[in-house]
Amino acid sequence: MPTSDAAIVRRVLAGDAEAYAALVHRYADRCARYAVRAVGNREDAEEAVQDAFVRAYRALADYEERERFSAWLFRILINQCRSAAQRAARREQTFPALDLETIGGGGALAATTSHDEEYAERDRLARALATLRPEQREAVVLRLGEELTYDEMAAVTGAGVSALKMRVARAVARLRELLTEVHCV
Repeated sequence: MPTSDAAIVRRVLAGDAEAYAALVHRYADRCARYAVRAVGNREDAEEAVQDAFVRAYRALADYEERERFSAWLFRILINQCRSAAQRAARREQTFPALDLETIGGGGALAATTSHDEEYAERDRLARALATLRPEQREAVVLRLGEELTYDEMAAVTGAGVSALKMRVARAVARLRELLTEVHCV
């Protein structure tokens, strides 16, 4: 049976610094996936993830066991991604795709027949995501990309559930509009 996050944190706080590697291993892929989608640049995303894990390690004494470690870590990661996105705002950004079928933008990836068509569909969505306001992009990536519940999203972002629902709804509506415009041209 895998060791709980809280048990690993207790070990680290008791002096077993190497035990932290288990938490990094457990959450690295999920954090990286979110960061790339949120920041839009693999290098900046990798830096944000690394910084988040370092900051989490340094603040481990502030972690409270009543809270899920993953939610606590994601709050740190989101702040790092926000900072990275601000630094990269002047550079060209690309965003890995969410599922077009989920957004309802037409041209579902499952229905594409060639690698080129699939790439074109993902590129359309990436360009559409890049046009969203950062808080909308963050909300839609957390909800549709990471499949967090609204309560989990509220815990990691600090925004209210109703605000997050509105952000996701507006982001999805805007993505549908953009994807339909591009598709009709």
